[in-house]
Amino acid sequence: MLGTLHQSMSFDVILESPVLSTFYPPLRTLMGPGPSDVSPRVLAASARPTIGHLDPLFVGLMDDVKRLLQFAFQTQNELTIPLSAPGSAGMEAAFVNILEPGDKAIVCQNGVFGGRMKENVERCGATAVMVQDRWSDPVDPSKVEEAINANPDAKVLAFVHAETSTGVRSDAEQLCRMAKAQGILTIVDAVTSLAGIDLQVDAWGADVVYSGTQKCLSGLPGISPITFSSDAVAAITARKHTVQSWFLDMNLIMGYWGEGAKRAYHHTAPVNAIYALHEALLMLEEEGLEASFQRHEINHVALVDGLSRLGLDLAVALPWRLPQLNAVVIPQGKDDAKIRSHLLNEFNLEIGAGLGDLAGKQWRIGLMGSSSHQVNINQCLAAFESALAR
Repeated sequence: MLGTLHQSMSFDVILESPVLSTFYPPLRTLMGPGPSDVSPRVLAASARPTIGHLDPLFVGLMDDVKRLLQFAFQTQNELTIPLSAPGSAGMEAAFVNILEPGDKAIVCQNGVFGGRMKENVERCGATAVMVQDRWSDPVDPSKVEEAINANPDAKVLAFVHAETSTGVRSDAEQLCRMAKAQGILTIVDAVTSLAGIDLQVDAWGADVVYSGTQKCLSGLPGISPITFSSDAVAAITARKHTVQSWFLDMNLIMGYWGEGAKRAYHHTAPVNAIYALHEALLMLEEEGLEASFQRHEINHVALVDGLSRLGLDLAVALPWRLPQLNAVVIPQGKDDAKIRSHLLNEFNLEIGAGLGDLAGKQWRIGLMGSSSHQVNINQCLAAFESALAR
């Protein structure tokens, strides 16, 4: 009786469900906080025939991906790999591998993602010492110095280089050097900064730096490049407790992403997404890092000039503005959601809303990777002129 009823109910649900068909998304212009537009060259790479994740040819590709990531991060760190998960997993991998129960971490928060760092610290069983700054301001080095002096037993200093929620750049070089001078490891969120602004992992002495592929790299979403210094690897090796995440345990992952042709199975890598990442990194290498930084800056200036002519102001002071993520103040009396809806429905243009305390107060306009060019800027300015007039 119950089985018959169950079958009948399931059948009714199937009959009432909409007919499914192949999904064809519209062609949007992505100028939000990510993902950014993906180059046709990268999309084409992802459509190549799938081979096995232990195929000798794929292993060779893995080695070249590591080389190209070292180029992008400006590092010689051997443990430089793409994690098979998005940037949030890169954040978690950084904390769960370095921190153990009872450790202490100084965490800087000047936006949403500093708060996520705090959550990761606490889930590791460690203590978070918070350094708070106003959203739309950079991390204050003097506050960090006070926190370091007050907590000489801290194991980690964690901060966001380019805060996606606010469009603010903090001085990663100074913060890393302050920590290094006291023997403290650094964990740096570079999800929005990698390939968009200068990021010198080795020269600055950063220890763990993670990013995402869907921002200034213009790759497919879902991969997190990450790099660990020799000091960070030593901390992982010296752990007294097993890393709490099996999937993100670097001791295990290196068996697959390590050197040489022989690799130990850990997980099935997203083969086609790695093809896409490799192509995106090749494009970055061909352009050159300095040229990429300059392109983002030039297009940022052009966008800001155009927004100013429309009466729109940026929320971040000039020295700390991110060229790839522009936080724009919503004018008094303008409806945030209606304007973003107008941009999307009338112009197929996606921008981002404010997060947390900045919701309804700011728009976030991305000029990241393949999205950062003059045609997009012109479309964005025309769309805003239409939306503001309406």
